[in-house]
Amino acid sequence: MTEIIVEIDNEIFPARFERQAAPRTVAAVEAILPYAERIIHVRWSGEACWIPLGDKDFGLGYENATSHPHPGQMILYPGGVSETEILLAYGPVAFASKAGPLAGNHFLTVTDGLDRLADLGRGTLWTGAKSIRLRHAAR
Repeated sequence: MTEIIVEIDNEIFPARFERQAAPRTVAAVEAILPYAERIIHVRWSGEACWIPLGDKDFGLGYENATSHPHPGQMILYPGGVSETEILLAYGPVAFASKAGPLAGNHFLTVTDGLDRLADLGRGTLWTGAKSIRLRHAAR
């Protein structure tokens, strides 16, 4: 079931929230929808792009946390050792920062277009930031 549309550089990716596994994180992200920003390639973690959120406090702890999100999984690091961030994996990831290994809350999964997502991720590495938009799918 498509609940969310992830739009990156005008490419559309259907996605679903992980409501049962991460209900508090999903609620926090839903509260800021629609959300538009830019994504950049990760510095340390592997094949992923991220949205740095600085000291943004969602009031969350760990929930459905992982250090190794699979392609198409989006995680929210609630802050602490490093800055708050959202990360979207497009290939192998070992989530980390200059402070060391991290874990983030897996709250969303892209359900189609992983090949295109990988192309966009690699393109972000070589050409820089891309626009990203999260919005509810048409109901």
